[in-house]
Amino acid sequence: MQRDQLADFLRRRREAIRPAEVGLADGPRRRTAGLRREEVAMLAGMSVDYVVRLEQGRSSQPSTQLLGALARALRFSDDERDHLFHLAGHRPPPADGVALLARAGLVRMLDLLGDTPAMVLSDLGEVLAQNRAAVLLSGDHTGFSGDRRYVVYRWFTEPAVRAFCPPEEREHRARQLVADLRAANGRRSGDPTVEGLVDRLRAASADFRRLWVEHEVAVRRADRKTMLHERVGLLTMDCETLVTPDQGQQLVVLTPADAETRERLELLRVLGIEEFPTGAHESFTKRG
Repeated sequence: MQRDQLADFLRRRREAIRPAEVGLADGPRRRTAGLRREEVAMLAGMSVDYVVRLEQGRSSQPSTQLLGALARALRFSDDERDHLFHLAGHRPPPADGVALLARAGLVRMLDLLGDTPAMVLSDLGEVLAQNRAAVLLSGDHTGFSGDRRYVVYRWFTEPAVRAFCPPEEREHRARQLVADLRAANGRRSGDPTVEGLVDRLRAASADFRRLWVEHEVAVRRADRKTMLHERVGLLTMDCETLVTPDQGQQLVVLTPADAETRERLELLRVLGIEEFPTGAHESFTKRG
């Protein structure tokens, strides 16, 4: 770990980024160049004290999860993110797998979308990044570990996830999930990550086994979804998906399908973020 170089790099990148680039107001009394340390801490979900110690070269070695959070908070490019990992004594994240991070360009697009809910997902349905509007809509889904990272796994193993989908749509939603996973399995033939996930789902869920043997395949680019939101009621959203050239990540954008949903989303923005129950609203992500 190169503490001094890491400290210098983080400090200079913090000072170089403008508040507006991360969705914050400049404010009339701002005297700090770039972001304040408190703002970095808020965006990365860590303590201000730890940010200070990192910038002063006094910290312990940061974890890969923490580095990923810093890279997202400071809107690093892919090269900057890899450099950050090297300075901290870690290998940069691979193209796929557990350490997968959202591509820097897609994270910037999340910022540009503002009040439009949007998220970045892996091709297996792991939520890699969300904007604030998406967190308001469905809760924060970036902190899961193990198989719970995948929406398809939570759908078939956790009844609370399915509860937020109207009963008449659950079979259709389940078929979409399985068909999408089948397509990923075909693209990544022989990949132990995909094969292991399929094997564990087959062992855990009779419903999954029933649908998997039907061999339906589909990759969705557009869809309409309905969710039962606990605070504002029924929401109908159009879902558009932009896929990266290697098909490894998707930018999913959700827009209200009717005037009533638009009004309820406005109300949700006024209410702000409150604590969401674990697993709530997960069925509303692209793979839900």
